Amino acid sequence: MTAPLFPVLLLLGVLSRVMLPAQTFNVRDFGARGDGMGVDTGPIQKAMDTAAAQGGGVVIIPAGRYLTGTLHLRDNLTVVLENGACLVGVTNLDLYAAPVPPAHMPEARWGKWHRGLIVGQGVTNVTLAGPGRIDGNRVFDPTGEERMRGPHTLVFVNCRRLTIRDLEIVDSANYAIFFLVSDEVDIQRVKIRGGWDGVHFRGSPERWCRDVRILDCQMYTGDDSIAGRYWDRTLIQNCVLNSSCNPVRIIGPVRRLIIQQCLVFGPGLEPHRTSQRFNTLAGINLQPGAWDATQGLTDDVLISDVTMHQVAAPVHISMKPGNSAGTIRIQRLNATGVYRAALSAESWAEAPITNLVLRDLTVEYTGGERAVLPLPSVKAPGVDVRPLPTWGLYARNVQKLELDNVRLRWERPDTRPAILLEMVGEAWFDQVSVRLAPGATPPLVTNQVGKVYLRHTDLTEPFRLLPEGSKP
Repeated sequence: MTAPLFPVLLLLGVLSRVMLPAQTFNVRDFGARGDGMGVDTGPIQKAMDTAAAQGGGVVIIPAGRYLTGTLHLRDNLTVVLENGACLVGVTNLDLYAAPVPPAHMPEARWGKWHRGLIVGQGVTNVTLAGPGRIDGNRVFDPTGEERMRGPHTLVFVNCRRLTIRDLEIVDSANYAIFFLVSDEVDIQRVKIRGGWDGVHFRGSPERWCRDVRILDCQMYTGDDSIAGRYWDRTLIQNCVLNSSCNPVRIIGPVRRLIIQQCLVFGPGLEPHRTSQRFNTLAGINLQPGAWDATQGLTDDVLISDVTMHQVAAPVHISMKPGNSAGTIRIQRLNATGVYRAALSAESWAEAPITNLVLRDLTVEYTGGERAVLPLPSVKAPGVDVRPLPTWGLYARNVQKLELDNVRLRWERPDTRPAILLEMVGEAWFDQVSVRLAPGATPPLVTNQVGKVYLRHTDLTEPFRLLPEGSKP
């Protein structure tokens, strides 16, 4: 009778170990004072190391103000900042350390730029949870980038199964959350205010960041709210993004990216640290290769159910040499107060954007400009959106363009063309409506465009520009 019971008893023993609550380690028990005067780096680190040595656990940071330099995360830790708890970066820059990026990445040569208040190098299964606060304390460095940037607030390199939730991050001296070549990262219900970028993450051509989710967050940042490159399977959902730069900026290839159910608005509530301006640039800026050379395919991008207000341009897509794009879909976008540039999709590489679909869009521009005739040629963009000779939509070097149920409006009459297409293989317009000003140029102008299909639209037949150098 004993023999048959042995496997059952063994199983019950295993289940009891699995179901036991995680061990807790209160930083106060390790000597942390949390009085905002003494430096608590040592006691907090000791609590983390002790938990890690016992296989992991929950490190509790109770209410208080804890001054600290760099804290190093370990595997299998959950760090909880309880209500009223605040980690504050010390002003002594010598107390900050940096993780080491992979040698093959261009970022590897940046050295101290990677310093952070909380650092994870190669860690797995880590959670940082609130409802407390992490204060970067504006620990600027006169020897840093732009003669001011100091440590990031959270920095991670080569990590997996990382969760950041229910925290508030304020006054970062550089990025609030920065990670490289990391997978399975969840950022949920995080509020970020001030600093430079809110969440910035990068992979490399050899090692992309995979399975990142940014959900239900609020970001009010001086620089880009969310930025980076070499992403695969990324979801940005139900976020409020306010920036004095670009709410979303992609500077390299991405695949399987979804941005949905977000509110994007300007002007910025926090100043752009370098220029002290507050205006918001492109709501979503996909510009692989604009900052430095990148190579690869951007594909399977969906921008859906996004509301924007007071942005320089709603969406700007630009492929620089070495980069290409497959399918990009924008649907159910509602933008008002667009003050500088048309929605644009441009390839300045040899390969065209394969497939661009715009469906169920309403975009209202401030307008008020007058057409310049003949229309000036469009030059390649820099790192920011620029005025264009069209007020509504500009597409360049696109293989197939589809517009379905699209409404383009202005607040003040604008006599420029509503839509300008150049080097487009075929364009489909179905239920497209544009507001026309008295004496305006033709609403649809094309240059080196193949087939144009018009259905249930108030657009007239396109006015075709002659190729440069041609004679009438």
